[in-house]
Amino acid sequence: MKRRKGYRNLTQRLGFGLLTLVALMTVLPIVAIVAYIVYMGLPAITWEFLTQFPTHGMRSGGIMPAIVGTVFLTLLTTLLCVPLGIAAAVYLAEYATENRFTRLIRLALITLAGIPSVVYGLFGLGMFVIFFQMGTSILAASLTLSIMTLPVVITTAEEAMRSVPQAFRTVSTSLGATSWKTVRRIILPEALPGILTGVILGLERAAGETAPILFTGAVFSLPTLPSSVLSPTMALPYHLYVIATQVPEMPLSIQYGTALVLLGFVLILNIIATIIRSRARARRQW
Repeated sequence: MKRRKGYRNLTQRLGFGLLTLVALMTVLPIVAIVAYIVYMGLPAITWEFLTQFPTHGMRSGGIMPAIVGTVFLTLLTTLLCVPLGIAAAVYLAEYATENRFTRLIRLALITLAGIPSVVYGLFGLGMFVIFFQMGTSILAASLTLSIMTLPVVITTAEEAMRSVPQAFRTVSTSLGATSWKTVRRIILPEALPGILTGVILGLERAAGETAPILFTGAVFSLPTLPSSVLSPTMALPYHLYVIATQVPEMPLSIQYGTALVLLGFVLILNIIATIIRSRARARRQW
């Protein structure tokens, strides 16, 4: 009996050790990459770098237009994508019956989430830039990014709403609340942490993608900031691609500095989402 118990303890320790090793093999390379980017890019981060236009063929100056363009693209993508994605998730989770049509929709969402971003870029080029004659613009790029982000937002938001206990719906209905009032007052607030997770995952992907905006909204350089949503824009992912591959004798500090700013932008999105998610979880009743 003692031998069998010792064998189980040894197996458990080996299992935990293996899981720890796998976790370290996953985390350590990521930490090393981030640390290297910070080490190489931090010397370039100055007030002038963050607030000035590029000069001398992008070999000096700052990246302010790219930062502003990335913020514009992310905000407009959020406005276009999040309400539509949450509305679709509400329909699938709370109103749609389980049949072949809804199963087909979910299969389509999973398929669309795995399509390479360059395909979305070509679609946006044909649909928004050429067919709807929006030209190379922030609006065309944001619509393309919204379509790319929608599957992630819809899928995660639906799962978050389905995770809310059914008893909440039963009690709300028994007290006389309508289906929509139950969704608005009970389901959505309780599912908010999971919904935010999906939204941030989608927006982080949108903020860091190059191919969709390359075809639809990003340009090499601009002398001024965009004046409207129908204007082209610079963006951090495309700017990083350009200075890393197409500008000869480009200082490494500027390349890594740009990468560090993009990394910081994504980190800020994560921090905001974490704060909102933590407050929403603190108000949960289950």
